[in-house]
Amino acid sequence: MNVPVIVTDGDERAALAIVRSLGRAGHRIFVCSVRGRSLAGASRYCESERAVPDPLEDPPGFASAVEAYAWEVGARVILPVSEAALLAILPARARFGDICVPFPEDAVFRRICDKALVLATARELDIAVPEQRLLTTPEDVSALEADQVRYPVVVKPSRSVADAGPGRRKLGVAFASNARELREHLGQLPAAAFPVMLQQRIVGPGVGVFLLMWDGRTDSVFAHRRIREKPPAGGVSVYRESIPADPELVRASTALLARFGWHGVAMVEYKIDSSTGTPYLMEVNGRFWGSLQLAVDAGVDFPLRLVRLALGQPLHPPAPYRTGIRSRWWWGDVDHLYAVLRRSREELALPPDFPARWRSVLDFAVLWRPGDRNEVFRWSDPAPAFRESVDWLARLRGRG
Repeated sequence: MNVPVIVTDGDERAALAIVRSLGRAGHRIFVCSVRGRSLAGASRYCESERAVPDPLEDPPGFASAVEAYAWEVGARVILPVSEAALLAILPARARFGDICVPFPEDAVFRRICDKALVLATARELDIAVPEQRLLTTPEDVSALEADQVRYPVVVKPSRSVADAGPGRRKLGVAFASNARELREHLGQLPAAAFPVMLQQRIVGPGVGVFLLMWDGRTDSVFAHRRIREKPPAGGVSVYRESIPADPELVRASTALLARFGWHGVAMVEYKIDSSTGTPYLMEVNGRFWGSLQLAVDAGVDFPLRLVRLALGQPLHPPAPYRTGIRSRWWWGDVDHLYAVLRRSREELALPPDFPARWRSVLDFAVLWRPGDRNEVFRWSDPAPAFRESVDWLARLRGRG
């Protein structure tokens, strides 16, 4: 194939999965990252790596640097990985000429990033969503009667990446178990975080439905369940397993994405209520996800299929993927255990059904089960794991 492809955000694990997938298929892979020395850039499949401005701090500078890199290497495809990278590149895609960026238009992407809008649209499609209250502006906080809120509650900005002056800012999720904690969390939020959702906390396993939609049809489907996360109360998955895709969740997810006119890859995240079995929609991520390597290992090569569709190349229908395949992000799992051992259940805002510390230690100590894969370390491509380990140990020294 020998098609030059640029992959952004080289320190993202999804970027590493993309580089390995496309590199094995014969594409020429070029990586860019803020440091210029990234996880994906260490892969044997990366031909070269370029340092670029941070897409959060300098979106125009980032887009200009990626554009210059693309013309220099003769790229035919650019794959932005993070939300910040997509928000920087999609508005500027006209500058890239005939270089393909296989994602929807900027306006569509911004709409799918609006969590409040996504959940409101889901209600129209009879998809279950958590109960919530929307605080549109910081002024709404002073009018909020925190004592009348149903606890525990999730404090979730409507956008994960918000405009903040000339740059952008990443925003996280917090948990409040009482009125005091809620006031503290709301008081720490910048104006750029609003609108903010106060959302009912759903306790139960997390399930992801992953889709590739192209020209109005669903090309590929995959599903996994989360086993452990970082932070432990809910965040990115560090250990997860491929499962059969629930036809009803696939139908609901496809209908939701179609309502937005979606085109490309997306992750639709659900929580299954432990007490009722009801799947509640949490959010949609219109980009490659952190656990992408699991889908590839199970038999759904989303990066390769997306690039072939974008280039109009022949493509066979996807074969059924393997269930029971598990992927472990080793250092993420270490961070999970470290948090559980060092901090109290209250500090971590753990749900009632979270295992006791001794159980967490025993679960972690099982280093391998049939079907397990190490997400980052591969014998055929060991350098990324070495680089990640060096970086993790450097951060550990910094914490000490």
